Amino acid sequence: MTELQAAIAATRFGMGASPGEIRAAASDPRGWLKAQITPAAALMPADDLLSAKQVFEARQDASGMNGAPGQDANGVRSEAQQMILRQVQRETRDGLLREVEARGRHAATTPNSFAERWHRFWANHFTVAARNAQVIGLVGPFEREAIRANVFGRFSTLLAAATFHPGMLVYLDAARSIGPSTKAAERRDAGLNENLAREILELHTIGVGSGYTQADIIEFAKALTGWTVAGPQTARLASLGAQGQGGRGQRARQQAAAALADKHGEAVFLETLHEPGPRTVLRKTYDISARDQAAAVLEDLAVLPATAKHIATKLARHFVSDTPPASAVAKLEASFTKTGGDLSQLARAVVDLDEAWRETPQKFKSPEELLVSAARAAGATATFGGAQRAVYTSLAQQPFGAPSPAGWPDDTTSWAGSDAIKKRLEWANAVSRRMARGETPSAFLDRALGQIAGERTRQAVARAESAEQGFTIALMSPEFQRR
Repeated sequence: MTELQAAIAATRFGMGASPGEIRAAASDPRGWLKAQITPAAALMPADDLLSAKQVFEARQDASGMNGAPGQDANGVRSEAQQMILRQVQRETRDGLLREVEARGRHAATTPNSFAERWHRFWANHFTVAARNAQVIGLVGPFEREAIRANVFGRFSTLLAAATFHPGMLVYLDAARSIGPSTKAAERRDAGLNENLAREILELHTIGVGSGYTQADIIEFAKALTGWTVAGPQTARLASLGAQGQGGRGQRARQQAAAALADKHGEAVFLETLHEPGPRTVLRKTYDISARDQAAAVLEDLAVLPATAKHIATKLARHFVSDTPPASAVAKLEASFTKTGGDLSQLARAVVDLDEAWRETPQKFKSPEELLVSAARAAGATATFGGAQRAVYTSLAQQPFGAPSPAGWPDDTTSWAGSDAIKKRLEWANAVSRRMARGETPSAFLDRALGQIAGERTRQAVARAESAEQGFTIALMSPEFQRR
């Protein structure tokens, strides 16, 4: 029984068993998982990856065009400008590819695969997707700086870090949101954007049907105004309040510019963009400093009972089944509430869910989960054949490519259509042709699944007409396709 639980620990709580991992977990499967609940376990190497600040600095350098001739009277860019812009776009795409490869490499090799799954749950919960050129360079830094660094702290800290990160501010257009009554709104012909406020309420905290109204969204959106990303234009926006004040105004503008000079690419608060006045969200009025309004709303949202319920339900759905029992949700909800949203304690509560240790696999793997588990068991070369991003795309789950702020779906129906299964079979056939020579499919099955592999699957693998067919049967078995 302990060996079976070790296999469950590695494949259901973790990202899939790597060689020797099931054996390593066998003495104490739950203790093996809990040993990974440390802040350092969720981090990943980022040696050749850019921070969010570096991404913006690179864009700023490119926007200067390195002395290239500027636009003509009709606003058309010069040929030199266009060439530099194309170069920047190529570098941005290359940066995204490096992020994808680094993320996949880490997931395939980390000894802390429960911590990795925990991180990926929260990265999907706070989705930032590479939907356009402005966000592409920020998706990797967002995950590393806002999510990985905070997944074993308090939920309130994680919520604030995700909300105020440049990646989220740009992705959900909050960086361009301006208080309707401000001078900045008059000058820029811009106004309030509700996207971030709506998604925080609907997706990140209390959830749909929890009692918030459109008025709450608008008020919260106003509380969020002022939070933007420092860049070439923010100094001018910061100095709007000093317009028309003569020499004193000039000094104020210079001071505003100096204060922001070293902050390009960082999240900053500009009061000149903030809608003045108190805000009332969920029947509570926040009559405090402009800078503190949004953070105070987030702090209250983070500990509401509806937030505990929403988070507990999503976690139970992820670790137990698509339709988790009420008992599992209640246990996680109680942990969240009792600890004030301590995510380390919540992770321990997940490990302690008896409902999550059922012998029969319950969850159908998403393409990303399938590929990572294969890479951990068979190696990245066999799994991807040197084309990691292309393989992800062929199975319809490209990293950093979630279709909406709601993230990737977490249910069988979304991933188990006939066409999707056909593509998985094509992938499994390709992997089988690249599997290590000299290893038998039965040995691979033992290493990857341990006692999770049932007798019917073992017999089918053993009776295969060739090694390639045996590997394909193992990869397409219900036990490997599920967790």
